[in-house]
Amino acid sequence: YSIYTIKERVKEYYFLFLLLQMGMIGVFVSLDFIFFYVFWEIGLVPMYLLIGVWGGERRIYAAIKFFLYTLAGSVAMLLAIIGVYLNTGTFSILDAAAAQPFAGNFVLAAAAFWALFVAFSIKVPSFPFHTWLPDAHTEAPTCGSVILAGILLKLGAYGLIRIVLPLFPRVFSYYVYNVPIIPVLAVVSIVYGALVCMAQWDLKRLIAYSSVSHMGYVTLGISAAVASLAMSGHSGELMTSAAIALNGAALQMFTHGIITGGLFFLVGIIYERAHTRDLKSFGGLGAKVPYYYGIMMVTGFASLGLPGLAGFWSEFFVFRGTFAIIPVFACIGVAGVVFTAAYILWKIVQYVFLGEFDQAKWDEATHHAKLTDMELFEKVTMWPLVIVMVLVGFYPTVVVALLNGATTALLGKL
Repeated sequence: YSIYTIKERVKEYYFLFLLLQMGMIGVFVSLDFIFFYVFWEIGLVPMYLLIGVWGGERRIYAAIKFFLYTLAGSVAMLLAIIGVYLNTGTFSILDAAAAQPFAGNFVLAAAAFWALFVAFSIKVPSFPFHTWLPDAHTEAPTCGSVILAGILLKLGAYGLIRIVLPLFPRVFSYYVYNVPIIPVLAVVSIVYGALVCMAQWDLKRLIAYSSVSHMGYVTLGISAAVASLAMSGHSGELMTSAAIALNGAALQMFTHGIITGGLFFLVGIIYERAHTRDLKSFGGLGAKVPYYYGIMMVTGFASLGLPGLAGFWSEFFVFRGTFAIIPVFACIGVAGVVFTAAYILWKIVQYVFLGEFDQAKWDEATHHAKLTDMELFEKVTMWPLVIVMVLVGFYPTVVVALLNGATTALLGKL
């Protein structure tokens, strides 16, 4: 896609993308805190430059805001890593988890836990650490937004599951079950993110806030799995529900990346033609660009969790597991599904595609831009994502089978 849309500083653009990918892959494969932290930081600078150089009109503000938020989280993470090393004498993630740092000192364990939790929650992002995301997404180039939504946000959720949960399971469960701060943040992210979407008129900013809502399901699923650790009588049914919730959280990470990445591609496609993302400038596009309309409908309905598409199963697993463990938060979280349907159907379907096409309004808003349907390279970009949405929607076992072994093994060790 970038071959056809990036015309300036092309070599630097691709170099930064490769560097960003190296950092992200390094985070996912690291078993050492030092390597984990180094690769985590490697991913910061390329994204900052991608936003700051190839972004929109307010790219400098968005890039600096992204940098400062992420840097603050990185400092907190570094302090926690140093504390864990001083207590356990190792930088190995597996050995540190086995040693259970600060096991005899709840205050120090809680301090290290919150330092790591905040660092990863900024990246997720979870309320109230989310405010950098709408600006970064809105100003980033299209492919930057796709990578940001598809992979970068998942680094935070991965850190919660891979590092925070094994290191501090008791502290984590305390702040989920005894003092339920974390599930409160999760459901606030879900509901608040969806409600704010309904107030947006910039299509890209709307999709950005939808990420806050959808990543809240990930935090909710993790919270349900962790809450099971604090409940008396670890019955088989309880542990099954915990595994389902954690599988749902992991599946939501995957499906959100596919679906929201696709939505950002689609926003970029219409922006290349109209040079505006103002929803008030559109209307009646369904008759003018039917192929684009169809792809947007599949992707949008996958985002709201329509059965038969990928978004349904991840949310279903999260709610199925959460209802059995922390039902109050599950009930609140369901409201997010209702609000998601509202902004998808109202803001996107109605304002962009339905009604009569007003040529005069289009010409005034877009300065007489030519409206054409999707080009071949745009179709080639979107079809793999659409195929995955449908495939996982009808046969989620393709992905769940890969996740279940890891999630059950993790819960079994806690």
